[in-house]
Amino acid sequence: MSGPRPPISTFSLAACDLHAGQWGVAVQSKFLAAGSVVPWAEPGAGAVATQAYANPRYGPDGLALLREGLSAERAVERLTGADSGREHRQLGVVDREGRAASYTGGQCHDWAGGRTGQGYAAQGNILVSGATVDALAETFEGNAGAPLAARLLQCLAAAQAAGGDSRGQQAAGLLVVERDGGYAGLSDVVVDLRVDDHPTPIEELERIYGLHQAIFGKTPKEQWLGVDAELGAELGERLGRLGYAGGLEEMLFEWAGKENLEERVDGVESVDPVVLEELRRQS
Repeated sequence: MSGPRPPISTFSLAACDLHAGQWGVAVQSKFLAAGSVVPWAEPGAGAVATQAYANPRYGPDGLALLREGLSAERAVERLTGADSGREHRQLGVVDREGRAASYTGGQCHDWAGGRTGQGYAAQGNILVSGATVDALAETFEGNAGAPLAARLLQCLAAAQAAGGDSRGQQAAGLLVVERDGGYAGLSDVVVDLRVDDHPTPIEELERIYGLHQAIFGKTPKEQWLGVDAELGAELGERLGRLGYAGGLEEMLFEWAGKENLEERVDGVESVDPVVLEELRRQS
């Protein structure tokens, strides 16, 4: 370690959903902008959470090891074995196959420890008690049907309710990746949200995630509403009230672009219920 610095007193969960092809990390900490340091993930490789007297190089270096095919356990051994400050570090890793490992150095501040299971590594330091990490693990195991991002947020909320960071709350972050699963199918980042300084950062992160889902979420096509003559007329009338003119498809796409909803528009044969609800709200 080079000089004193405050530890990232944190609880986090590195996890994956192999069926969805997603890996991610959620974190809460009494540390400014913890989401800029702790979470790392790469589709097809794995996820890494680095904290306590964090070594930020564990993120990219850990992903490089996972990309080579190392297991989570071997990656942790390699990272900590080469680090003279390892006794002050905490680390959680999930690999491409969902194997997990969690490391807590012997000089991390109490309460500090971790739990692992298939598809997740839960860890925390300077916690009220081990109940926080237990809540991370048990909530993840108990919500297998939820999308990974929502599942990770549920874990943070449960962990905070179980005691959380003994120093309080300040920052939270959520990162989820999937190959070509992000914006316009041209990004691997499905969700990358941070609350850097807030009295209740998990609640604020949940609020921002709700906004993110409204704009970038995907409603299954089978749930879209067919645009018949009546609904088409309603759409045209409402768009006209908002000052748009021209063909229905042109007006709808122009309005959706202005409202950042273009990812939810695909012609005018059917309409995403989220788009219809927002258009009705505005007009």
